[in-house]
Amino acid sequence: MSEDHDVVVTGIGITSPIGGTAPDTWQAMLDGRIGVTANTAPWVEKYNLPVAIHAPLLVEPTDIIPRVEARRLDRSQQVAMVAAREAWADAGSPEIDPERMGVVVGTGIGGALTLLGQDDILEQSGIGKVAVMTIPMLMPNGPAAAVGLWAKARGGVHAPVAACAAGAEGMAWAYTLIKAGEIDIAIAGGAEACIHQLPVAGFSQMRAMSTRNDDPTTASRPFDLGRDGFVLGEGAGMMVLERRDHAVARGAEIYGTLAGIGMSNDAFHITAPEPNGEGGSRAIAKALRSAGLTKADIGHVNAHATSTPVGDVAESKTILRAIGDHPVVTATKSMTGHMLGASGAVEAIATVLAVKHGIVPGTKNVFDLDPKIEIDVVTETRKVELTAAVNDSFGFGGHNVALVFTK
Repeated sequence: MSEDHDVVVTGIGITSPIGGTAPDTWQAMLDGRIGVTANTAPWVEKYNLPVAIHAPLLVEPTDIIPRVEARRLDRSQQVAMVAAREAWADAGSPEIDPERMGVVVGTGIGGALTLLGQDDILEQSGIGKVAVMTIPMLMPNGPAAAVGLWAKARGGVHAPVAACAAGAEGMAWAYTLIKAGEIDIAIAGGAEACIHQLPVAGFSQMRAMSTRNDDPTTASRPFDLGRDGFVLGEGAGMMVLERRDHAVARGAEIYGTLAGIGMSNDAFHITAPEPNGEGGSRAIAKALRSAGLTKADIGHVNAHATSTPVGDVAESKTILRAIGDHPVVTATKSMTGHMLGASGAVEAIATVLAVKHGIVPGTKNVFDLDPKIEIDVVTETRKVELTAAVNDSFGFGGHNVALVFTK
């Protein structure tokens, strides 16, 4: 297929625990700023939760979205709108054929805050106090629907729900739709906002979260021997993806190319990763094939690396099996915490910026690299000449997604 049909990145948007915009988040990653803080919400003490840390947004969405509009949106929809509007403006707010535009926004959980909050209202005050917009606010396709309505995208609005791989899967499906000729341009990514006592309690019961409450900024320790789980964060990441000739015709700035995508499933366990990295490595292999690249072409991996004891080792085996030990590997969750369905999208943006600028953010809190981790984990921001890089994402249910970005 002609190079004109390549899928390129022309706009980016992020709201995260370390930045209210994509440039601010990227600079914070390069500076090594950490967004994990003590969680002082009354429910932590009320329910005697073992986890009293979190990674909340640095900038509240209601500081950006008018309050009248925000009241009709779940928090997951609010963050999606913030990131989508930034990405679209960054792409030049192009005038396009709405029939040729799509939206693909993934989420892991969706409108959990609305669901749980309105249930409390129903039990305490009766049906008369339940919000009229409860259903549109709680449905998992809500973030995609909100962005699609705002953008007037008539080419299709899609909402992959793939746990912590959802944001990356959103970009993968947008790529697929553009390559198939269904659309010319898309807003794609992921959004999540569910810092609430029930998700925290549930993850705590699984022993998936760090309990390093006395030292929040060092709690997220991907690849470190002392890691004890992830830190729950919130946020959204969006890209404007479009066919290259479409972007060139309108004079758009191009950040880089989404050169290939790969998706697979472990078919192993509902929460645990396949321990030898076989499932994830198949996704990366597919992405390399679709990009027409080899292992040797990949100079950098932005890893999923949640800071769980089992997951980080499995991922290191995935990288070794699929690519080798030569790429520079970073784990930006050490700074942002784990934004669940938004993580892959934010990390994909960090990956394309790393390729564009030739610089990789360091992984924080690697005090003692686990000897089982046999990959090149960069712990300080490093300049690296890159032509291609991989972002990988994995989710409960066995979801594996790999994205390959090139200059």
